[in-house]
Amino acid sequence: MTEEAGGSLVLEQSRYRLRLPGLEAGRRAVLLRMAETWLSDLQIAQLVAGLEGESRLLPTQLLVRRLLLHSWLERRVSVGARAVLDVVPRRIGVQSVPPQRRHRPGAVYRMSRFAVLRAEQGRMVAYSPLSTVGISCPRFRLAAVLARACAQEIGLGEVAEELEVDESAAGFLLDELLSARLLLPSEEAETETRAAPMALWSAEELWLHDRSRPERHAAPIGATDRFRGLPEADLGRTDTVDGRPSIDLPAPSYVTPASGSLSTVMARRRSVRRHDASRPVTLAQLGEFLHRVQRFELRDREGVVTGVRPYPSAGGLGELEVYPLISQCDGLPGGLYHYDSARHRLVLVASPGTETERMLSFARGTATMPGPPQVLFVITARVGPLMRKYEGIPYTLALKDAGILTAWMYLVATDMGLAPCALGAGDAASFSALTGLDTLAEPAIAEFALGSCPPEGQAPE
Repeated sequence: MTEEAGGSLVLEQSRYRLRLPGLEAGRRAVLLRMAETWLSDLQIAQLVAGLEGESRLLPTQLLVRRLLLHSWLERRVSVGARAVLDVVPRRIGVQSVPPQRRHRPGAVYRMSRFAVLRAEQGRMVAYSPLSTVGISCPRFRLAAVLARACAQEIGLGEVAEELEVDESAAGFLLDELLSARLLLPSEEAETETRAAPMALWSAEELWLHDRSRPERHAAPIGATDRFRGLPEADLGRTDTVDGRPSIDLPAPSYVTPASGSLSTVMARRRSVRRHDASRPVTLAQLGEFLHRVQRFELRDREGVVTGVRPYPSAGGLGELEVYPLISQCDGLPGGLYHYDSARHRLVLVASPGTETERMLSFARGTATMPGPPQVLFVITARVGPLMRKYEGIPYTLALKDAGILTAWMYLVATDMGLAPCALGAGDAASFSALTGLDTLAEPAIAEFALGSCPPEGQAPE
């Protein structure tokens, strides 16, 4: 909350802003006090009456009601003098208050499998991605209720027992947990696990979707530049060889696409899982492929030097890196390499060994290939630049960029007459062991297999 020069108070949360002009002393004092501490209805009335008299209570009550309806205020629920739970809004504005759900006599409840508990501003808060509010636990007994609901069905009596309140108060508190979708009727909790569409979602996937789409939350999202002032990451990355072997790739000789129009290449695109071991992909082909899909060029745009790849990327940051794992390539020893896209060369990361065999075996099984891929590309993302610029969406942006690169790889491989195949997963543990990369700084997020096409007459799929 801030105060403008003219005296208006301004509430700001993420992309939401509410200006409150013309507030009298009582309403102003209430808002300023609530910015620092909790106020009960009685305390609000005493504060306003002391400053302006009882005649000004109604405008203050209407203001508080308005702020509650649009979720600008957190709400504390107490039993006597004991705070039991806080209702924490996730969304702000119209329709931000969730539908009120009521407990039923004799019903039993379970914890939603989508609910999470996390530390937030010095307190524990429980959230569901399916609700616009969360529940903070000012006392440990509420956490005990949630823990018990994870292990077994609980009813009104168990809630009253854990919270040490009578059943009337327990019913009111139970309604808050139901409205936040932390607890569900037992049959509804069963539906979360056994019936589509909810049963199809994992908790992790639903939370990723929720955070990256501003539907049920008011969390910051987009290019907020929240880490402005921290050291900037390099636009591009070049390897320091440090004694490691490097191989300069042949300069690409292509001038125009070999197969004609884009529509022709798109129509011919297929996932090809069988490679021709008698005629493996060549070093020249690998060099051309990498140059066409991943080269990095610095360009001066009106005095600003930027990096450019052949495909678009979030913010033009070009965060993706490519690591070819060579199983069979004419003119190139096997091993794991990093493609130095600025210098068009390969830098050896690891020679063939147990970990590289595991990666190839994993790729073979994932793609259901009859043999290991001749070349396995591991695509990583230097997520730091994305996370400095964007909030709420940087990882999903990296995945989208990897999808663009994968599609580009398909088109270039098809145009070159090679055998492309995207993979659904990869052996990230072996890759991390070989590279020593910090998986929080540069995680592997996609894999792609490439090789020579099988002889005519053999099934390509």
